[in-house]
Amino acid sequence: MLFDLDGTLLDHDTACSEAIVASFPDADPEWLVHRWAELSEEAVDRYLAGELDFTGQRRARIVPLARELGLGTWDATRADAWIADYVRRYEDAWRPYPDAFGTLRTLAASGVRLGVITNGQAAQQRAKIARLGLTELLPYVLASSEAAAAKPSAAIFHTACDALGLAPETVAYVGDRLATDARAAASAGLTGIWLDRPGTGPDPRDVPRITTLRALPPVLARR
Repeated sequence: MLFDLDGTLLDHDTACSEAIVASFPDADPEWLVHRWAELSEEAVDRYLAGELDFTGQRRARIVPLARELGLGTWDATRADAWIADYVRRYEDAWRPYPDAFGTLRTLAASGVRLGVITNGQAAQQRAKIARLGLTELLPYVLASSEAAAAKPSAAIFHTACDALGLAPETVAYVGDRLATDARAAASAGLTGIWLDRPGTGPDPRDVPRITTLRALPPVLARR
């Protein structure tokens, strides 16, 4: 059983929201959170496509935001200094979802091998897992920065299966994004499961849909 990390095990959105609001306390928080999420998604997509390196995608978020906030055009030095402060706030806000620990313990106790496939920079993603206290429960971690592929590419799923010595059809993968996680995993031959935490998405029919990780054990038992 393999998991996505951000939005599945770690409450990434809340951590980002807390960090950006604390960084610009005078800005309208609703607009700020929404705009930061937009800029972050755009920058990460460019990073995963190889257009930007890790530092570059961070700068690509704050430079336009600073300009939109009326703070002028920031050079790399100022952007990097701001990012360092933001990252500290973001890391301080890392928290697991309430259903993460119990579900992982239940699965591990039943003999299921557990791990993570995540898009992102390997060192930061492993630091998240360690900060959450999940390292022992998730002994296998594969990040896109070390896999030469990123979700939704089938290659990253196959790399993980090969490393674990498992056929794709014997592996399940759960994540909070329908296309990038669940359907991508299913296309790669795994059992893809969509974690729709808000519970507002349509029934995809082609992959199982759950609204909490606590629903995983019975879903896996049925399959």
